[in-house]
Amino acid sequence: MKGTHFLLTNDDGIDAPGLASLERCVRRIPDARISVVAPMREHSMCGHRLTTHSPLRVERRGDDRWAVDGTPADCVRLALFALGLKPGWVLSGVNAGGNLGQDIHVSGTCAAAREAAYHQVPSAAFSHYLIRDLAVDWERTADWTHEALHHLACAPLGDGEFWCVNFPHLPPGSLALPGMRSCHPARSPLPVRFRPMDDGSHHYDARYADRPRDPGSDVDVCFGGETSVVRLKV
Repeated sequence: MKGTHFLLTNDDGIDAPGLASLERCVRRIPDARISVVAPMREHSMCGHRLTTHSPLRVERRGDDRWAVDGTPADCVRLALFALGLKPGWVLSGVNAGGNLGQDIHVSGTCAAAREAAYHQVPSAAFSHYLIRDLAVDWERTADWTHEALHHLACAPLGDGEFWCVNFPHLPPGSLALPGMRSCHPARSPLPVRFRPMDDGSHHYDARYADRPRDPGSDVDVCFGGETSVVRLKV
């Protein structure tokens, strides 16, 4: 990947620590060029929403760095068709939270990689599963992403394909990249529960960690402490 032009984006916003971690990862690649085009604010779970009926505000945040008042998919489209960028790879993340199974379809992180794949640009979405009350080591995440990206580059993508990678949440001190396992997205949906409120509204009340672990799925692999790798196709 030496000398590759990387476009970086995410759905947690341009100031998110996961995006900074992704940028640190790519800066270790010799002669890599980095362009960052990311949302001004968080757009988690926005799916593949696109802005087509209103203007998109774009702010220059430095050399090769833009903040967009839009979604992750908007950012990729703007980079390719308004800013004139021609990246060799589009990398999205690193998302603060898993994008496993059903999440893939609602994730803004995955949507950015999918949008790139539609336009025949190799892409990958990186996410970090979170366990409550366990801090994220974003420096370690940069190390993991760098190693994972090296492995992905050795497995060429077909037309319309992109990668979805999820890192497990391990205790401090676990430095090596957890084993990468190719798998499939979990078919079972998240548990769905709503808590009725006194005002007549209903509050979503399901825990992410309670979702079913379909054997051999990305949920099973990631919850089991390994790195799940899914090859997806538009």
